[in-house]
Amino acid sequence: MFPLKPAPGQFGPEVRSPGLRVWRVEKMKAVPLDASEVGAFYNGDSYLVLMNRGEQGADLHMWIGEKSSRDEQVACAMLATQLDNFLGGDPVQHRQVQGFESPEFMELFPRGVSYKQEGGVESGFRRSQGSGTVQRLYQIKGKRNIRAKEVELTWSSFNKGDCFILDLGETILSWTGSQANIFEKQKVREIASLIRDTDRHGKARVVDTSEGEEPEEMLKVLGPMPPLAESTSEEDSKADASNSASLYKVSDATGAMTTTKVSEKSPFAKELLVRDDCFILDNGANGKIFVWKGGHGANIEEKNAALQMADNFIEQMKYPRMKTQVEILPQGKETIIFKQFFKNWN
Repeated sequence: MFPLKPAPGQFGPEVRSPGLRVWRVEKMKAVPLDASEVGAFYNGDSYLVLMNRGEQGADLHMWIGEKSSRDEQVACAMLATQLDNFLGGDPVQHRQVQGFESPEFMELFPRGVSYKQEGGVESGFRRSQGSGTVQRLYQIKGKRNIRAKEVELTWSSFNKGDCFILDLGETILSWTGSQANIFEKQKVREIASLIRDTDRHGKARVVDTSEGEEPEEMLKVLGPMPPLAESTSEEDSKADASNSASLYKVSDATGAMTTTKVSEKSPFAKELLVRDDCFILDNGANGKIFVWKGGHGANIEEKNAALQMADNFIEQMKYPRMKTQVEILPQGKETIIFKQFFKNWN
């Protein structure tokens, strides 16, 4: 068994500098990887991956190998908490499970990710050259519960029946497929504006384009457009089911962690997020749970227990733990994927 607390002082001031850093969890220690090892993961281990973008914020990923022990996973979570505290609680935290990593994680490794003992996979996610701004592609899908989902930055992610957003930093391209429904067309404009106003502080240019009218800057990133897949109504119905979400308040006021449902379905009122508490946004049907940590009002126990809250919730809802992504968001560091579940976020 590991000691209850990680050794103090494992992280030095260099972690506050911009850059990518990776540690393998060995017992209760975070062991930094050499640059030559970054991107290769042993399936029996757990890792910490910190992407610090300076003033643009930081993302802290806990990567869990499919054969890593429960003790090692607990150690990884504790070390992540220590690193998060060292960085002032500012990073957005993510739990990534082998084989179910998010696009955001995969794009950190331009040369691809490989699993030791299990072969490897290539990454199709790319980073823009020069400015360091991350390029992203979002798919907009559904009829009733329309959601944006980050997908691989390639033409193979596209189809005629959906809308897509290609975020290039200074330019945000809103693309509409020839068979997209009217609800998706409305939503793609909303999400493009949301990215411009919140992620780019109103300084980006939104360009609307349709299938067959792709501008040069889109083709420069994606290459020539191949024939695209057709749309099916069954896919929209499946998306509607997986896009459903509920919001829960988490509190330890009674001495024990309790969850109370505050809204049955999205879009939620932003005012429901009270800064003195933590909240869980349940998008488990789509394999994702968000834990939102209220500002300075949420107590340290609630903040440190965020991952445990998520795990308890996943167990309570009978979601598959090793297939459910967890994202822990400090107040003020919310992602576009989180914000889209709320009405009039600005």
